[in-house]
Amino acid sequence: MKHANTVIKAVLSTEKGETLQAKQNRYMVRVDRAATKPEIKKAVEDFFNVTVLSVNTQNYEGKTRTLRNRKTVKASDWKRAIVTLKPGDKIDLL
Repeated sequence: MKHANTVIKAVLSTEKGETLQAKQNRYMVRVDRAATKPEIKKAVEDFFNVTVLSVNTQNYEGKTRTLRNRKTVKASDWKRAIVTLKPGDKIDLL
């Protein structure tokens, strides 16, 4: 089992994430690409001391960009998890 610090990369703070937090008690977390749903659930529960009800994951492909010298570079692929918490639990971001 992986350590919580290697599974969780960051808690994402976006407009969509703020809406999910306020209305549905769901949080968006950037996670390691190789992490599974049970590993993500355990890491969030251990790291933030909350109870997780469900985990949904989404894989994203890194964007390809063209530089000024016409060279193309690709950003790394990443994975996002949307974690639903038990009513009453919350993650303090600040």
